[in-house]
Amino acid sequence: MPLGVGEELHDGSVGATDLAGRKSDCPGAGRCGLLEGMKRQRPGNARDIADGLKLHRYTVRGVRGVRTVIVPRPGTHARFSTNRFHETWHVLSDDHGAKLLSRLLWGLSYQSRPGTVILIDREFLVPTPFDADPADPIVLVPGWHTRFDDQAATGLKQRVWEGDSAGTVRWRTFGLDRTVEQGALVAWCAQHRYRRVGGDITRRRGMLVLTPRTPDDCRVWAVDAARLDSARYGTDHVYLDEWRRGHNGEIQIFRAFRPMVGVARQARSRVLARAEIPASPDALRAAVWSEAETIRGDAHLRIREYRGRGAELGHAAAEMLAQADVHSLDDLTELGSVETYRRLRAADVRGLNLEMLWAMEGALTFRDRRFIGPERRRELVAALGPAPVPERIAPRRYRAPIRPALRAPLLARSE
Repeated sequence: MPLGVGEELHDGSVGATDLAGRKSDCPGAGRCGLLEGMKRQRPGNARDIADGLKLHRYTVRGVRGVRTVIVPRPGTHARFSTNRFHETWHVLSDDHGAKLLSRLLWGLSYQSRPGTVILIDREFLVPTPFDADPADPIVLVPGWHTRFDDQAATGLKQRVWEGDSAGTVRWRTFGLDRTVEQGALVAWCAQHRYRRVGGDITRRRGMLVLTPRTPDDCRVWAVDAARLDSARYGTDHVYLDEWRRGHNGEIQIFRAFRPMVGVARQARSRVLARAEIPASPDALRAAVWSEAETIRGDAHLRIREYRGRGAELGHAAAEMLAQADVHSLDDLTELGSVETYRRLRAADVRGLNLEMLWAMEGALTFRDRRFIGPERRRELVAALGPAPVPERIAPRRYRAPIRPALRAPLLARSE
């Protein structure tokens, strides 16, 4: 069978220390807890998330339901963020972060012990890439044998687990590599894709808690995270639960995750440095979004803005469209997105690209430009026609300057 099984995660050693710090006589327990001194991840291995990933283990006392906390080693090259949008909790990262998260979930499905949780905190968290809001710590809880309530969340939030590391855990996950291979993946999806996936995604005491209900559910989350790829569209996502008039949890990745975080931080600092700071959190986020568009240079893509009781052209869009003699949404409606784009192209407007065409079409159809389908985009490009070829201006030939001849008396004098 091509899928990873529990026996694949063990090497047959006997009498080793398990994740909970107890002596175990079960075969393969040595793989679960190879103890080493607490170390920081070497710079050369910072991006390594292959099988055998090293994680730190901490022993917890005085927290009901939690005995062991597993955390990534300091220096690991992975960053995460969290937010709530459209009534859904999001775990945000890039492709590398999604691969690390899939490793953590896959190993948790096989190597967890009662009372074991995985915590992503501190240096692995960055503000949200949209409005630079602070991110919540992320806790992965094996819900099939570990209880995690508000008291446990409060204990972790108060950092009762800190202290000397109890050792380093070798996170064995080579079954994941075999599962995501093309041949095995088809069999996996045929077996798991059309069944209900159980799990809870909640926020407790300022921590985002992901709780798969069974080991198999945990492995489904791991495979879904491993399959995320932002190369084609710049972003990708997967829902963690079944549709129940909405989704509770989602993993979303962006190819430009870290640059987006940097832009959001810069935009937020500019907004907070103004004389008048928006009072409500929603108004602050809207101001940060607008400022971020200005920093990225795509503020002109906000064609339609609602001011007061009506809709008007956005400030940056109005400056660009004025060069095509378009001064209102009525003018844009009369000309249409294609003809307006032709005029902008004829005026040689700086920064013009097809994103402006999608944005104008979205403004006319009351949609976001990202929701314009490929078929409609092809229709717009076909109606637009090829760009006019500029006339080629022949380069001027270089002519050497004519030097005046020396006069004979001067030559005689020089002799």
